[in-house]
Amino acid sequence: MNVKNPEKTCKRVTIVGLGRSGIGAARLLADQGLQVTVTDCRKAEDIKNELDLLPDGISFVAGGHPASVFEGVDMVVVSPGVPLHIDPLKICRTKGIAVIGELELAYRSTDLPFMAITGTNGKSTVTSLAGEMLNASGISAFVGGNIGNSLCEGLTEIKQEEKHGSQSTKWIVAEVSSFQLETTELFSPRLAAVLNISPDHLDRYSSMDEYISAKTNIFKQQNKHDYLVLNADDPAVVSLAGLAPGEVVWFSSNSKVEAEGKKGVFLRDDELCFHLDSRQGKIIHQESIRIKGSHNLENAMAAACLALLAGVAPGVVAGVLRDFPGLEHRVEFVGSLGGVTYINDSKATNIGATEKSLQSFSEPVILIAGGFDKKTDFSLLLPEVSKRVKTLILIGETAEKLAAVLGSASPVIFADDMDDAVQKADLAAVKGDIVLLSPACASFDMFADFEDRGRKFKEAVRRLPQKKKMFIKAREVAI
Repeated sequence: MNVKNPEKTCKRVTIVGLGRSGIGAARLLADQGLQVTVTDCRKAEDIKNELDLLPDGISFVAGGHPASVFEGVDMVVVSPGVPLHIDPLKICRTKGIAVIGELELAYRSTDLPFMAITGTNGKSTVTSLAGEMLNASGISAFVGGNIGNSLCEGLTEIKQEEKHGSQSTKWIVAEVSSFQLETTELFSPRLAAVLNISPDHLDRYSSMDEYISAKTNIFKQQNKHDYLVLNADDPAVVSLAGLAPGEVVWFSSNSKVEAEGKKGVFLRDDELCFHLDSRQGKIIHQESIRIKGSHNLENAMAAACLALLAGVAPGVVAGVLRDFPGLEHRVEFVGSLGGVTYINDSKATNIGATEKSLQSFSEPVILIAGGFDKKTDFSLLLPEVSKRVKTLILIGETAEKLAAVLGSASPVIFADDMDDAVQKADLAAVKGDIVLLSPACASFDMFADFEDRGRKFKEAVRRLPQKKKMFIKAREVAI
């Protein structure tokens, strides 16, 4: 099993958590002939669909993580959402049993090079863009990880395709979260990127330093032949450069990279330009990039830098940037009604993402925010809310907290649910306004996930014309 460390043998594995990563890990390990047990704290009847996806021969224990499922195992694979401090995992570590995540398992199970992307915001967009650029150039890439596709599931499919003579995959392009990076040991991507760092997940981490430390695991095991792509405009990211074992390459939305004689991708006279080793030149004019906003300019530069380092031609990079429409729930245009524009940025689950989203608009914004509390400091939003937000519509468990912190910067309206929030935003809006869902919080207090939240926002927006017609008809009858 352990391609990267063949001297270690592994026969019995317990997987903790039956989400997408757990199912993918189970399939990969079973395919390699290992004895696999899966344990999940949920009841079996609540995860029947997930259980149906497990291969034959895998044992399953529901309703908790009893000590018996960890006895005699050689390795434990833990899903990203499972806290690492639970007693069974502590005991395993004291016994010298490796406790790793699906990211580490995937890395150990293949010789394919990894391109790995982390950061507080923009990971999915950069990962998707980089994958598109590789595939558009004929360099076949599998895109997965935190973006939604299990890396281990992908490796299983790649091996099946290769058996049938299909095109051989050349790269694994992985979006990786801090949770996934906590459980790495040997993980060493050929190309790594840290896009930005702002407060997030402080309900899980004791401090920002602990959160940043988890992020640095993306490059700690690299060697001098590897590359680390960093954001030259983010001070927290810049501070990581001295820790990098590999070569640092930069991206910047100003000419800082060029002025300081550094390698990377940068903006010069509204043109994306690059200087990498002996190669240099222009990529694309900023206005020709389809995805808009300052945050997406950074995303475009980061993806371009990674793709160029992987051997993609500048012309191919430019073509993808012209055509790439962006991802759902990320500053997504939903529609326009009566001159009011509705934007779905449900993926903005932290303060930094909402800041970037607000900075994308010069028009007055009616902001729908609130949700599950990740213990972050909402006062960091005050400058952008004061400058850009005409009305705050607040939902979820953080609504009162947000009102207390931001109420001095903008009028506040409380809403019971998403449908109520959209209707109240519609009443507050006038022609030329932006109604923006950008919650600055996780979604788990009211929704299954950020995608569910975004879908419900879009459904509520699409119901508005019907509701307005009903109101007009009712008024006509009353007259």
